[in-house]
Amino acid sequence: MHSPSSSEDKGGPISWYCCQPVVDYIDAQFEAYLQEELKIKRSLFSYHDTRIHACLYFILPTGHSLKSLDLLTMKSLDSKVNIIPIIGKADSISKTELHKFKNKIMSEFVSNGIQIYQFPTDDESVSGINAVMNEHLPFAVVGSTEDVKIGNTMVRARRYPWGIVQVENENHCDFVKLREMLICTNMEDLREQTHARHYELYRRCRLEEMGFRDIGPENKPVSLQEAYEAKRHEFYLELQRKEEEMRQQFIQRVKEKEAILKEAEQQVQTKFERRMLMHQEVKLKLEREKKVLEDEIAVFMQKKANAELLQPQASVSTPLVSLKRDKDRKKTQGSQLELLCFDVSDEETVNVDEQSEGEKLESETVSQGTPEIVLDGSTQVLNVGSSFM
Repeated sequence: MHSPSSSEDKGGPISWYCCQPVVDYIDAQFEAYLQEELKIKRSLFSYHDTRIHACLYFILPTGHSLKSLDLLTMKSLDSKVNIIPIIGKADSISKTELHKFKNKIMSEFVSNGIQIYQFPTDDESVSGINAVMNEHLPFAVVGSTEDVKIGNTMVRARRYPWGIVQVENENHCDFVKLREMLICTNMEDLREQTHARHYELYRRCRLEEMGFRDIGPENKPVSLQEAYEAKRHEFYLELQRKEEEMRQQFIQRVKEKEAILKEAEQQVQTKFERRMLMHQEVKLKLEREKKVLEDEIAVFMQKKANAELLQPQASVSTPLVSLKRDKDRKKTQGSQLELLCFDVSDEETVNVDEQSEGEKLESETVSQGTPEIVLDGSTQVLNVGSSFM
């Protein structure tokens, strides 16, 4: 078992962080055995028993007293498992100091109420050796993974500059005593102690937690069937109570949710009505603007029709002005021609030329057939004639 030296960094009790994982593991093995035992069809003869029958608790060879951590841990474990205290690294302390350290440890066990496993002395066949072994508690052992050759034999030992410490030498450590006590002499007693003491304590506590009692409130014996029925009725009432609480909570939550939804619906309805009013106002405004635009379009189309009606009249008056200008120009040319002809000595010839010229112009005018259009003020009367120049 590896335990931290302090729990200050973890912020909890020292004993809890040190031994709780070990306690939980031991309880888990007891629980598995209890569940198998409570089955209707049990098979305990073939069940693989995983309960813990011994706990080897190693103590540092300080030579002084036990740490409070060790005391708290062993106090938590002594009702769960058979504790066998062991002093590790016994080669780091002298025999005199080791003997004093063992006596100090045993006195602290007694003063703190820690119950360690004592080898049984009620059996005459092993009472003598067990009594001697109880005086050697706690055992001091040395461990090694190195094989050292001593003489012609290879032994497990630790080599030091000052000598060799043999693991299986009883003069060097108590490893052989520990092995003999656990494996050869007291193995069955360890199992019996586990079943009769530690497991029965766990079983009684668990059954009491489950509601089973040997006697009733009036100190009368209670059968298992009666205890089962009473516990079943108690569980049924508790189930009904919890079911009613859950139902009330559900109803309350539904009401709260409905209230929230109704409020949200009211807000949405108010928002919708406000949007509808805004929509109607915008629609009326657009209709008014549409009507104004239609009126403007009608006025514009009327103006456009009037303008289109006046445009042909203006185009007709323009050729008339041009004809008058041509006529005036031709008259001016004729007068100039007549003046020139007066300078000629042969007046008759000039008259003849003028007459021929006039006839020529008249023939051109007739051939062209240009109509004469007269715009009579605002009456807009068109007179078409065959006037000649």
